[in-house]
Amino acid sequence: MISAIYDRRSIRKFSDAPIPKEDMIEIIQSGIKAPSSKNRQPWKYIVVQGREKEEMLEVFRRGISREENERALLPQSRQHIAAAKYTVDIMEDAPVIVFVVNSLGKSILSELTPEERVYEICNIQSISASIQNMLLSATEKGIGSLWICDIYFAYSELCEWLNSEGQLVAAIAFGYPDESPRERPRKSLNDVVVWRG
Repeated sequence: MISAIYDRRSIRKFSDAPIPKEDMIEIIQSGIKAPSSKNRQPWKYIVVQGREKEEMLEVFRRGISREENERALLPQSRQHIAAAKYTVDIMEDAPVIVFVVNSLGKSILSELTPEERVYEICNIQSISASIQNMLLSATEKGIGSLWICDIYFAYSELCEWLNSEGQLVAAIAFGYPDESPRERPRKSLNDVVVWRG
């Protein structure tokens, strides 16, 4: 798995080759094996492909248009809308999109008590571990992936379309890579680690 950690890249160009269902099942199973706070296993995965994917992309684009022109959920992030549009184009090329939902989560618009906020943070940590497991499993199989957070530019539209209880957290695009990007720069160990004792 160490080689998968070092070899993993965010892929933005995919071939149109389909991913065998067995491989997607194994990738998702690896997500289910992630550690979770108090073993709550808060994850739920919605796999979208084919015609359903085309419909979802329409909904996504409609949400971005609303964010650009009307009631923006993220008014201070408008400079990132062009990147969100590019993300939708990437998703169009990927054969499989997996939406990841915090099945125990509340809407991002909900008021939370401090205790509820801690539960949300713990569940998001668990879901993040699950997503990383899936990315690494895909890498080992030669399948590319892209962890997508631009869903928040069409959050209400995508939530309504998915029609799933819980809190939408992220999407992941999967497909065979049609590019070989170089490793992106990383901060040095000295920049991010404090040793005590």
